[in-house]
Amino acid sequence: MRTDVNGLSWRKSSRSNSDGASCVEVSDDLPGLVPVRDSKQHATGPVLVFPAASWASFIAAVKGPA
Repeated sequence: MRTDVNGLSWRKSSRSNSDGASCVEVSDDLPGLVPVRDSKQHATGPVLVFPAASWASFIAAVKGPA
C-alpha cells in the first residue's frame, strides 16, 4: 500500500531525548493509520505506516503490564 505522507504534521515520541537525539516521530493526520519515521537520521527519509490497531498493540506490548 502506498500512502502520501507529504505535508503531514509530526510529533516527537515522549521517549526521545530532549537534545534531539533518538528522535522517533509519529503523525496523527491519517485516520486509521500511524506513520512513523526516524528523524534523527533522515527527517525526509523513509516512513513506515502501520494500521492504528497494530500500532496500539505494539505500544501496549512495549509498555508492558500496568
